[in-house]
Amino acid sequence: MEILHALIIWPDKLLLSLLVLFFIAVPILYGARQAMHSLLQAVFRAAGNPLRLLSHWLFKTAEVLHERNKQVLLARGREEVSHSIVKEFEHVTSLVDRDLHGYPALQRKLMDEITRIEEEFQKCGEVPPPPPEWTKAVAAIAKIKPSSDGLVERILEDISNSIDEIYERVIAEYRESAKQRHDILKGFMPFWRSVDRTLKRVDKDLTGMQQSAAKIDEQVEKYKQIHAKSEKAEHSLTSSSTILFVISVLAIMIAAGGAFVNFWLIERPMAAMVGGSEYIVGDIQASYLAAMVIIFFETLMGLFLMESLGYTHLFPLNNINNRMRRWLVWISFSILLILAGVEVALAVMRDMIISADVALKQELAGGAVMTGAVTNAWALNIPKAAQMILGFTLPFALAFVAIPLEYLIHSGRAVFGALLVLGIRGLGFAMRFLSSMVRQIGKGTEYLYDAIIFLPLIIERAVLNRAPRQAVQPSGSSRNVAAFPKHGEHVL
Repeated sequence: MEILHALIIWPDKLLLSLLVLFFIAVPILYGARQAMHSLLQAVFRAAGNPLRLLSHWLFKTAEVLHERNKQVLLARGREEVSHSIVKEFEHVTSLVDRDLHGYPALQRKLMDEITRIEEEFQKCGEVPPPPPEWTKAVAAIAKIKPSSDGLVERILEDISNSIDEIYERVIAEYRESAKQRHDILKGFMPFWRSVDRTLKRVDKDLTGMQQSAAKIDEQVEKYKQIHAKSEKAEHSLTSSSTILFVISVLAIMIAAGGAFVNFWLIERPMAAMVGGSEYIVGDIQASYLAAMVIIFFETLMGLFLMESLGYTHLFPLNNINNRMRRWLVWISFSILLILAGVEVALAVMRDMIISADVALKQELAGGAVMTGAVTNAWALNIPKAAQMILGFTLPFALAFVAIPLEYLIHSGRAVFGALLVLGIRGLGFAMRFLSSMVRQIGKGTEYLYDAIIFLPLIIERAVLNRAPRQAVQPSGSSRNVAAFPKHGEHVL
């Protein structure tokens, strides 16, 4: 302000003084125009180039990180698909070993029995054999007209009777044989039912094998796409990881709610055990820390239990044998069961503490202590029973948090990687935008500078327009650089 007052020529005429100063400064500013433009360009270039380089570096970093995330995502997807293919092959192998290992022998047996049944059935459908040739002669003799000779008549009558008896006997034998064949066929009905059930079971197994084969083909096709590093496979795995991450977060939040209920269930009796007025660090009570340790220890035992059973694979337990794994299962389950029993005892203790507090408050208030009617005894025991049930079930419920925790860890790598890439790209775009803004501000500052010295620039343009063309370009190859503004400058 003092410098400004010192520059004012006529203090009582401020506007006139500023106008005189402006006219004095315009020639100076016009003379320093090229230097000021160079200075402004250098200053804003020094501010914009680092932003542009930083933006370029951020985009390159995002690309490298995206490629790394893609490799991790495809490797995880390849592992999961390989595991699914192995499981399907194991399912098909067990199906073949269990249900189809005796199929060739069963097929041979079925073919033999079917052939036998067909032969018997064809025999049952045979017509009676035609009579022999001699029966024709006997029939012709039997047709001789009776005469007065009694001997001939008696012989013909005997022959006719013999033929009738033979025919009836043959028919009876044939009917007996047909009856036996029908009995044989009737005896095959249980076998047919067994064959039908067997064939239905085989058909069901074959259908299951076809479904497993279709799943294997689908997984193999997915594996091929992952191996080829296609965009479709990447998008599919990213979407699957995102969905799995959201579901795992919801499951973890539900488990956290259960842990919160469990904490307040055992905190009060723990305060009676370790002292409610004891503090460990700052304002953290010892009872809070003890209750949290029990809950964390239950979660840890549940994690080891799930890991030993093979439901999760967070720890490298492949080096231990099956015997040690079984021991680890029983130890984890036993500790978890003991902790559940401890929580049941703490729940009972909590109910006793609450009852004692209520009685104490009523006694201090001068009222009668409620002992409870006999008819309502079962109603008074409901809170105690509910606390005992929660104390026993919540530790086992927290044991299953290991499954969503594993999926949260594996899917969180892809999700956080994608979010990090998106954040870096957004930061790179912001740096590029700032670099562009700095560059535009620099140009605007040059235009503003030229706007201040507009009067000399107008005079310069008028002089140049009147000057002969040969003076502007005398030799046709050289140019008066000083007479024209530099590239990127505008003359007003």
